[in-house]
Amino acid sequence: MEYRSLGSTGLKISAFSFGAWVTFGRQVGRSAARDLIACAYDRGINFFDNAETYNAGDAERLMGDVMADLRLPRDGYCVSSKVYFGAVKDPRPTQRGLSRKHVLDACHQALGRLRVDYLDLYLCHRPDPDVPLEETMLAMDTLVRQGKVLYWGTSEWPAERIEEAHRIAAERHLVAPSMEQPQYNMLHRERVEREYAPLYDRYGMGTTIWSPLASGLLTGKYNDGVPDDSRLNHPDFAWLRDALLDNDGARLKTVQALAPIAADLDIPLSRLALAWCLKNPNVSTVILGASKVSQLEENLKALDAVPLLDDETMRRIASVLS
Repeated sequence: MEYRSLGSTGLKISAFSFGAWVTFGRQVGRSAARDLIACAYDRGINFFDNAETYNAGDAERLMGDVMADLRLPRDGYCVSSKVYFGAVKDPRPTQRGLSRKHVLDACHQALGRLRVDYLDLYLCHRPDPDVPLEETMLAMDTLVRQGKVLYWGTSEWPAERIEEAHRIAAERHLVAPSMEQPQYNMLHRERVEREYAPLYDRYGMGTTIWSPLASGLLTGKYNDGVPDDSRLNHPDFAWLRDALLDNDGARLKTVQALAPIAADLDIPLSRLALAWCLKNPNVSTVILGASKVSQLEENLKALDAVPLLDDETMRRIASVLS
């Protein structure tokens, strides 16, 4: 495993991390979750991503129970939670958002579900236009100073909002955000590569990217249609199918054009896509999701594929993506 600094912080996290979104508590039960986390930890993964809203808190409960059962040393791994959407299916006004009340309540609830004394990373899952940014930052600053959170950050915030957070932190002597968690993959590049470009050097922001395989589209398994047993055929993910398989099929055509590049390197398309994410020096960690150990083990092989992506290969990929 390769380890990278989380932006300008001193925290070293694994280049590949493991996340619970859409799998834990839904596709994955306790036995499979135990096997997945054990495999991830044994292979060197030391960052596990979660959020209050993932399966209404059940993803955090399952992850916490499994980690306790495995007796993983608390100083050997990092765990995150995210706050905004709430942990109940029909939240009341004080059970969602980024008010001081919900930020603090949600942190304490996540600690209980994950069965830990502190969160290594705590992220604001979306910006909240109804709450003054300073109020949210004061809550995060309080949690950091209390030792309940070590590093806080954002997820899918516009760059100007993150800039404003750093300005407030400097003026009020508050702890500033250390990382952003954006979607990033071959089909979704604008925000990480352009919008956030000024943030990396100016503020030392790290990134913990999600959906590196575009929810499976970049595996190539949809090139000839949507398999009956795939996630995109599940009624709960109709929105995802519509977003990925757009009407004109442009994304699918891009994936099909990338396939020969992977074939020339003698690697699966998924491995090419994951290695491409790791080539970006501003990516601190790539969050993997998996419902089977075999799937996780296959994705981890992308570490060995990074050296194959030389300048010529990266130019070929860029020509397809442009």
